[in-house]
Amino acid sequence: MTDILRLDIDAMANGGDGIARRDGKAVFVPGAIPGDVADIEIVEVKKRFERGRLVEIVEASPSRVEPPCRYFGECGGCSWQHADYAAQLTWKTATVAGQLRHLGGIGDVDVRDIIAPGDPYHYRNRIDLRVDRGRPALMRGGSNQVVPIDVCLLADEAIVELFGRLGDLRGVDRLSLRTGVNTGETIIVLDGELPISSDDWGVPFGGDDIVFHEIVAGHAFQITGSAFFQNNTAGAEALVELVREAATIEAGDRVLDAYAGGGLFTATVAGDADEVVAIESDPLALEDLLVNTEVEVIEATVADGLAELPADWDVVMVDPPRVGLGPEVTGLLVELRPAVIASVSCDVASFARDAAALIAGGYHLEWVQPVDMFPQTPHIETVARFSLRR
Repeated sequence: MTDILRLDIDAMANGGDGIARRDGKAVFVPGAIPGDVADIEIVEVKKRFERGRLVEIVEASPSRVEPPCRYFGECGGCSWQHADYAAQLTWKTATVAGQLRHLGGIGDVDVRDIIAPGDPYHYRNRIDLRVDRGRPALMRGGSNQVVPIDVCLLADEAIVELFGRLGDLRGVDRLSLRTGVNTGETIIVLDGELPISSDDWGVPFGGDDIVFHEIVAGHAFQITGSAFFQNNTAGAEALVELVREAATIEAGDRVLDAYAGGGLFTATVAGDADEVVAIESDPLALEDLLVNTEVEVIEATVADGLAELPADWDVVMVDPPRVGLGPEVTGLLVELRPAVIASVSCDVASFARDAAALIAGGYHLEWVQPVDMFPQTPHIETVARFSLRR
């Protein structure tokens, strides 16, 4: 029989596990939060750390609350509903500073207190669903199984209302419910075919060719089918203001928007520049980018696009996917040597590694602003300003 250990949870790990300590090693415990005293079963032992299974909460943390969602603990869509929201924000700010120190070797940097735009629930303007025996479903945490659901408390109210009209979805493999919070436009993107007409949904539906619109920072954006757009509209507004602060674009500047997507920052931040070039490779995003902006567009990966450009840029804006910039792109940016790099990141670990590479290449990390784009989850968005050391 496996021994059960009683441990104090004293910190939160990047990724959302509670951390206890024993014999000089960290023990990562899913479902535990700082302040808990818990009985833990050790399920994995490594040289530098261990993983544990939460058996029982002996003394509950003062930050522990009752999750409002009846699917919490089964659905893998969010894992922090059992934690007070103020505590979540504190953990996220600490995580950013901790990852910069641990992975990037960066200790002397201004990590600001996290910004929490909008509501901690009903903030998602997009929900991606599987279908299980005709019912909408989300993935079960840590598995390939699905959990049928009737509602999602993270979804915008327009999407919550739409759940009640979906009916039998047999014939559909996947679907996305998307809404423009500031336009009121809602669509359903389907993968598969319905056996019957769904005119009673009351919203347009179709494949990746269907479009809707959202307004951010006073600019109207076309969004196509499954194309990426920020899933938190209030958060997108906050990102625009922060990227504007980080980029400090002035009249006459030459600006490059790498990973331009549908043009969120190209359209809203780069307006005062003398010249703007956007790089994007995804076909769906390119369709939207060409509608949403009137700038020169390079249809290429960021690495290929940067390799072909001259080193004469005042500002480069980057918003890479979760894997980050990586060594190739950071190396190319260092070669281009723009005066300012305005960075948006959705993964703290990859950002810390990228930041270390840019600093080694001659840049100064002036500040990092965490943004809580995904309340009730451990995910953290950051905006940062890098300036070239003279």
